[in-house]
This record gives sequence, C-alpha cells and structure tokens, in this order.
Amino acid sequence: MRNHENWLKAFMEYASFGEAPMKMLFWTGVSTICGALRRRVWLDMKYFQWVPNMYIVMVAPPGIVSKSTTANVGMNLLRRVDGIVFGPDVVTWQALVESMAKSTELVLDKTTGEYLPMSCITIASDEFGNFLNPDDREMVDVLVSLWDGKKGSFTKTTKMSGNDLIENPWINLIACTTPAWISGNFPEYMIGGGFTSRCVFVFADSKRQEIAYPDENVPENFMALQGSLVEDLKQIAELLGEMTLTPDARAWGRDWYTNHWQNPPSGLDLSQFGGYLARKQTLIHKLAMVVCAAQRNDLSITAEDLEFSADAISALEQDMPKVFQRIGQDKITKGTTDIVEYVRAHGRVSKNDLFKHFVRTLSFNDFEASLRGATQAGFIHYQQQGNEQYLVKGALGGVQTG
Repeated sequence: MRNHENWLKAFMEYASFGEAPMKMLFWTGVSTICGALRRRVWLDMKYFQWVPNMYIVMVAPPGIVSKSTTANVGMNLLRRVDGIVFGPDVVTWQALVESMAKSTELVLDKTTGEYLPMSCITIASDEFGNFLNPDDREMVDVLVSLWDGKKGSFTKTTKMSGNDLIENPWINLIACTTPAWISGNFPEYMIGGGFTSRCVFVFADSKRQEIAYPDENVPENFMALQGSLVEDLKQIAELLGEMTLTPDARAWGRDWYTNHWQNPPSGLDLSQFGGYLARKQTLIHKLAMVVCAAQRNDLSITAEDLEFSADAISALEQDMPKVFQRIGQDKITKGTTDIVEYVRAHGRVSKNDLFKHFVRTLSFNDFEASLRGATQAGFIHYQQQGNEQYLVKGALGGVQTG
C-alpha cells in the first residue's frame, strides 16, 4: 500500500517550497523514478525494447533557478533506496564503462523463475561540462548507444581492464548547465543529431518565487512527507516485469503516431530538430512508463498515461529553440543574447555591475556593442538614477530617467 496516489505530484509538492519552476520539479521527479525503476521494467516491441531511462538536462542562466539544488532534491531521495548505483559525475568514457560493468547484478523474476542480468547506473551531474566533453566522440557514441537500452551485451575495450562486458546496459542521467555552455561547446552540426535528439532539455530563465530562507517556507509535516516519498520510492524500485499497453493506449498511440508525422510541430525547424521529432514517440513511451509507475504497481500503461506524457514532452518544445539559439552566432550577437537574459533574470542591474559580470567574456568594446544592440532592439532599456545608469527589463525601447 502506497502513501501517495501519485508519487510525481507528491514529490512536486515536497519540492515546491523552493524557487525553481514547476517543470523543473516535475522532470527531477521523472529522473528520480527512472533511477528507481532501472531496467527492471520494459516495453517489448519485439524488434527492440523501450526502457525507462532518460537524459534530462536542466538549462538556465547561472544562479537563477537553483538547477543543481532542485536536481539534488530528487537524487537525495533516490540515494536512500537500496540497490541504486550512482556513477561518477566527472568521468571519462572508460571510467563510465568500467563503472557500469561493476554495477552488473542478477535480478530474480519471480513470475518466470529466471535471473535477469542488468547493469544500471544513474548519473547526477551538477555541471554538465564536467561529465560530457562534446569533442570526445567515443564518449558521445557510448551515450548514444546506451540511451536506447538495447537488450543484450555491450562490450567496450579499455586500456586498464581490456574488454568490459556489460549485460543489458542502462544509464539514467540528470545534468545541469547554462545556455552559454551549450553555445560554447556544442558545434552546430550536433544539434538535432544523435546525442542531443535523445535529451530532454528543460529550460527556464526566471524564478517561480523568491524564497530567501527555504527552512521558513516548509510546512511542519515536511520531514514526514520526505519519509513517505522514500517509502513509496522503495516500492517503485521493487517493480519488475514487462509493462504492457492497454487496448485503449494502443489505439491512442496509433492515432498520435499518424498525426505526428502528418502534422509536425510548426515551431520547430525540421533541419535542426528532425532527430528529436523522430525520437519523440520513444520519449513519450519512456515517460509513460514512469507516469504509470508513479501511480500504481499495475504494469499496464493506459491511454491517459500516454496522453499526459505526450503533453508533458510537447510543453518543452516552445523553449527548445532558446536552448540552442546562440549556436552559430558571432561574439557580439552572443553577447547581446547573454546581456538580455541576465537583465531579464535580475530585473534591474547597474551598467557597472553588468560589465563586471561579463568582463571575462567580452572586451569593453564588445560589451558596448552588445549592449547597444540589446537596447536598440528594445529588449532592455536604460534607467537613470542620480549618477548611475541601470539596465531594466520591461517595455520595449526608449530611455527612462528618474
């Protein structure tokens, strides 16, 4: 008997006393359940299996929405569940493979009496750049291969231990980064390609609320809620076996699939996001497995689970261009984008403080050019107060004094 009818909803309530947007709380909860489920459940499509792992990347300007703090709220609950293996958050592909090989375990399927081998790890990386070097093609290729959760053995040769054999590999990832890191490290050709098309990018550029001292905001039953979430997560971690789609779910899924290919989203450039759209069905079913497990021990996925998952995935699409908009821009254009985001995130900032923030990445002349572009376009405007000039978000264009 579970404590909560819907673990995801209960988790979002538990995590909601901070500043992060609700969508970041939701996807942190999703990653937490993925980590608990591991490869113990699956959807069998005969030619392949869908398994409940995700690569979730929280993207926001630094210091605005508490990305790492939010991710750790879920991961700290997951660490209290026996049997969960966390991989290192700073890693080479060799160390990743070796870590997965060491995590191999045999799980008894009580319905068949068979032992199922699997190698499952969760990666929680506060700084995506510490975990992934996009120029390391071998690392990227390993992550692409492991996302699909192909059933069977995976072999990779390492210098230290020779051939590492991984049985039924599975990796779950939640990482945090900034738009600036993505623009500075992902070449344009990688966007929409193998790796990024497998990621769920959750973008935010403002706080949901301002909480100076979170301990003053939590209710009296906070610790009890935490304990009950861990108890339910332990039950979720015990789920084992093949998940199935109800007849209504299959009917809904067929209709969605036809409409998806006949009417692709108008807001996404197919040349940039075609790979993502090709994998959207997989993402929906991965999420539906999580949504199912969040509510019940029955391993039957309903039409409602699929519809909810499709809506949750689609809701992220409006922000996807923002995640990658700086890639391919020149230095001045990137500077303009960075300045606008920084001012909008802080509401009001003096010109002197603004320059101090960007002095490491922009020369004085580049800063002035970028700032001029931002104000002339009307994205931010000046506000004079005494002898100090401030940059302010708000109405387009103009110079305000006062």
